Amino acid sequence: MPDPFSALIDLDGVPSAFAATRDGIDSLLRDRGLRRSTPEMTADSLLLGAAASAAIEGASYDPDGLRRGEADPLALATARMTTELLGLVPTWNRAPLQAIARLHALVARGSVTDDELGRPVSPEGARRLGTLAQAVVAPTQAPGLLVAAVVHAEIATANAFASDNGVVARAAERLVLVAKGVDPASLTVPEAGHRAAGGGYAKLLGEYEADGVSGVHRWLLYAAQAYADGAEAAPVEPPKGPRRRG
Repeated sequence: MPDPFSALIDLDGVPSAFAATRDGIDSLLRDRGLRRSTPEMTADSLLLGAAASAAIEGASYDPDGLRRGEADPLALATARMTTELLGLVPTWNRAPLQAIARLHALVARGSVTDDELGRPVSPEGARRLGTLAQAVVAPTQAPGLLVAAVVHAEIATANAFASDNGVVARAAERLVLVAKGVDPASLTVPEAGHRAAGGGYAKLLGEYEADGVSGVHRWLLYAAQAYADGAEAAPVEPPKGPRRRG
């Protein structure tokens, strides 16, 4: 079976950008105590990600309010979705479409009809999700960060669901980072990296959709930086005291 991501792996600057980002993520998480990570750190990262993801869609960015359960309805719905997010990793690995549908059903409950929960309303969007699902279960030499970036962009631009396509796309991106071993404890906050990009985030997604290979190329280079910024937002403490050498 041909590698579905082979055409992207060799785009100019992409391999080095993702390699540098992966090295940075590994180093940062190691130095901040990844081996001492706790479920509370993961929960905090997921909450920060939910707040950032909802803010990208226009909600107020209020992590403290979200912790108290006093936040924008979309932020609350996004946080509700994240409570099941990591439990969907095994489903993602064997049946990505099922995982994507579940993400939408969780975040969109109460905002769309029951018939629309987890079900594509666009035939073209459904086709694109099907193609994506086949790609992500196929063997590939592509780095996990690249796969995550493509999953994000494809779900966001396919607009398969009646609502919340962007929120679902960013949640699926997290699933890939965990499933591919980039961030097994899900401590980085990629959503924060996308929020930090401001209007450039939506602009580059539009170019991914409209500009062919050149738009995909720009999106991938952008994503490498967004993931690096997301690692900096990881809610883990820096190491105390001098580092040992040798």
